Amino acid sequence: MKKLGFIGCGTMGKPMALNLIKAGYSITAYDLNPEPVKELEAAGATASQSPREVAEQANIIITMLPSSPDVEQVLCGPRGILENPQRGTIIIDMTTGDPMVSRRLAALAAERG
Repeated sequence: MKKLGFIGCGTMGKPMALNLIKAGYSITAYDLNPEPVKELEAAGATASQSPREVAEQANIIITMLPSSPDVEQVLCGPRGILENPQRGTIIIDMTTGDPMVSRRLAALAAERG
């Protein structure tokens, strides 16, 4: 089974991640706020310390973040997903954000495999 990463475990992300855990998926979770990650960990998820750490553990990464700048930080910032990506990793961004930023980040991710 594919290993899933979930970044952004707030109001919308935490319930989505919980449903994936209940469905039997292995989840590695990260959020700036450690409290929802602790709740996910109690339900069976693995907590991580950075987006990069999520990317090291997951084949598919789901982001559920507040805005496009947050997505850019998670992908391109220090300890971000694209710092050392695994080839073939699928990134699913569920953030309500700027489509132009999403396209630019998709192109960057594609360049890195």
